[in-house]
Amino acid sequence: MNAIASFVFSPFAENTYVIADPGGTCVIIDPGCSDAVERRELEAYILDNHLTPVHLLNTHCHIDHVFGNAFVAARFQLELASHRGEQEVLNAAGPFADAFGVPFEPSPAISRFLEPGQVVEFGQTQLEVLFVPGHSPASIAFYNRKEGYVIAGDTLFAGSIGRTDLPGGSAPVLLASIERELLSLPDQTRILSGHMQETTVGRERKSNPFLLAWKQGLPIG
Repeated sequence: MNAIASFVFSPFAENTYVIADPGGTCVIIDPGCSDAVERRELEAYILDNHLTPVHLLNTHCHIDHVFGNAFVAARFQLELASHRGEQEVLNAAGPFADAFGVPFEPSPAISRFLEPGQVVEFGQTQLEVLFVPGHSPASIAFYNRKEGYVIAGDTLFAGSIGRTDLPGGSAPVLLASIERELLSLPDQTRILSGHMQETTVGRERKSNPFLLAWKQGLPIG
């Protein structure tokens, strides 16, 4: 089974994930480490567990999910992989940081484009790419069908959904993405989101107030 480590980084309380295959390779998803202390914490976990990072993945490219892209890419000699539709969002991270006075080391450009249905492989692990736009123009999620978990980015949270008031966001598009890609998964599927604690598909299907309101035809966003 995969070992999944999560780290809460930056003032945005963003969840960074390291997923390790039993053979020792790993992927780093949405590195939000925003300062030297957080970078050392991420690096120490990888080195202490004798892991070899082979993929740097972004579910989407809002600034809180890409703070550590430059560090991870340089430290472990990795290319950045995400959906091509997120490059414009990534380009805006620097100006956003400047406008709000947030230190930011510019991220490398997306050089490996991931498409819906594609599979990211490392060791014996396979992560299926799901297309879940709405929080951002081209958000993706990573689904491990065999082990029953999905790294969902900022699409679906415990009791909430991703915000849709940023450029390229759309509440109807996000809700349709959740319905099509996430709620179609088995109820026991673990949802590992970009913020807050984990949840399950079944729990959110039954009790998420945003999803329930949408099902009743009430306006969302």
